Amino acid sequence: MALENIKEFINEFTQSLNKETFVKMTLGNYRGTDEHLQKLLVRFVETKKGMRLFFLYRYNTRDTAKNFDFAESVKIIGELLGKDFFSGHLFTIENDFQLDIGKKGKSRLNAAKPTFKEKPTLEHNREKQILVNPKSFYLKALGITTDRGEVRDKQQDKWKQINKFVEILGSLFDKSELKDRKELKIVDMGSGKGYLTFAAYDYFKNTRKIDVKITGVDTKEQLVAVGNDIAKASEFDGLQFVHGFIGDFDLQNADVLIALHACNTATDDAIFKGITAKADLIVVAPCCHQEIRPQIKSPEFLRGILRHGVMLEREAETLTDGLRALLLQKSGYSTKLFEFIATEHTPKNNMIVGTRHERKVDVEKIDGQIQTIKDFYGIKGQRLENLLSGSEACV
Repeated sequence: MALENIKEFINEFTQSLNKETFVKMTLGNYRGTDEHLQKLLVRFVETKKGMRLFFLYRYNTRDTAKNFDFAESVKIIGELLGKDFFSGHLFTIENDFQLDIGKKGKSRLNAAKPTFKEKPTLEHNREKQILVNPKSFYLKALGITTDRGEVRDKQQDKWKQINKFVEILGSLFDKSELKDRKELKIVDMGSGKGYLTFAAYDYFKNTRKIDVKITGVDTKEQLVAVGNDIAKASEFDGLQFVHGFIGDFDLQNADVLIALHACNTATDDAIFKGITAKADLIVVAPCCHQEIRPQIKSPEFLRGILRHGVMLEREAETLTDGLRALLLQKSGYSTKLFEFIATEHTPKNNMIVGTRHERKVDVEKIDGQIQTIKDFYGIKGQRLENLLSGSEACV
């Protein structure tokens, strides 16, 4: 009985493809050998090779995807049902079909009224454009991918972070005054191992076809040397890494200033450099908010909450980044502060973006807001504010 119902389910699947009534399919109740695989999702996708089926294998911590033609898809589904997956849900515009396979060879196939009355538009089914090519040499050299261009299991979070960063940076570029520029200068303060520096260069140079020059600045000479070696081997002529501290770096001009995970007040130094260079875009992801926390004097009605170290730390992070955003606004930048990637991929996930504009700024109003916050929490000084006022040397 189980075999008959599986054959009937496969037949309905095949007919839906032939009659162009197929919408999507889900296989679940996985009992195979891969302890991390959960389900398989199947839908249409339009590719350069024509219409195919998009197989999304959903795991506990990651997803993998493959495309197959119709004949291959039918064969694969037939091999998986009753062996690895023991339930299937087929959606067509004529009927829904639910297949359940029991442990003792019994099965049940139910037909129901269609959930979908029409096929989804292809605009919603096209594969998301890949902004970062996983087969790029620099990703292999940095240990993100294998020699075959497959993302290593332990690098899945970093891979998601890289792709999300490039997606955000491209969107910010398109919404800024830089969008029509054919030449671009970017400085990455605190570039570290250069994961995001390389990806940004690759994206603007090879995907967007822009004549881009990127300089990565870092305090570790070994990382700088490795970065330059990989850039040379990748034939990224417009990418270089230099040794230096953010506060000491002589930034003459830059269209985009990036500082991701610069520790503590190094983020303030980077923002200050970007402001003084009149960068059109300033993109920072702060790390280690240590300056303000010891200064905070908890207001009376918050003492019961802020006596807990974890709450005081979060409050200090919120205040520090909030003040940075206000200071960027005061300096002629529209600002956004958001989580640029989920916390399970990196705990350092807040991003502050400043986009330069020429509109008049109510400096007095912003100064009043900043002073009110400082007075409320007993904050005496903040690095970026001091740098902008000239009361603290940029060191």
